[in-house]
Amino acid sequence: MDKAASILIIDDEPQIRSAVRNALREVADHIGEAATGAEGLNAAAAERPELVVLDLGLPDSAGVDVCRELRRLLASPIIVLSARHSEDEKVLLLNAGADDYVTKPFSVLELAARARAQLRRARTAAPATPAPITLHGLTVDPVTRRVDRDGRQIHLTPIEWQILSTLVSAGGRTLTHQQIFDAVWSRQFGSPQQYLRVHITNLRRKIENDPASPRIVITEPGVGYRADVMR
Repeated sequence: MDKAASILIIDDEPQIRSAVRNALREVADHIGEAATGAEGLNAAAAERPELVVLDLGLPDSAGVDVCRELRRLLASPIIVLSARHSEDEKVLLLNAGADDYVTKPFSVLELAARARAQLRRARTAAPATPAPITLHGLTVDPVTRRVDRDGRQIHLTPIEWQILSTLVSAGGRTLTHQQIFDAVWSRQFGSPQQYLRVHITNLRRKIENDPASPRIVITEPGVGYRADVMR
């Protein structure tokens, strides 16, 4: 994969910025740095980086607020660095627009791999004419809304199609229960987990070879679901 033109690191700790810079030096031609949320937002607006690495523990603003502002400014992937492990926090960040999260202390190799994966997804997202995608023998055609396995069409309900299409369109990114609920039902009330649990079970019965060990629609415990399109 070609290097990104630029990546922006937003972190108030110089040693962390240095570690991230070293981890990503083979991923981007230019790596910018900011020590506060305000500096980071200004740099993002001016430089339009292809990827942002955002630390949550900033001195001037909450990391989740910076994440929301970055998402308003950019379509670029956002990877969050966090020393915390709460599932609620991961859900909050994904709902705020983050694409991935890495827990401190992090592996240099893992961070670089996650950055490359996010850049690859961003560069292949939203083609002019979406091509059919094959996942573990299942073919999903977003244009004809047809789902096939081994040449046999699988009939999905409109809700099941919307769930599968939403997950596949995310390109392997984990979506929270709320994000899927909003995309499929466009409602402000109801229990996303309760709604999804029933429909995901029914969907898996139709598309998975072994619904008890799903390989296409993967559960991220406490967070949401993702489609395994980036194997």
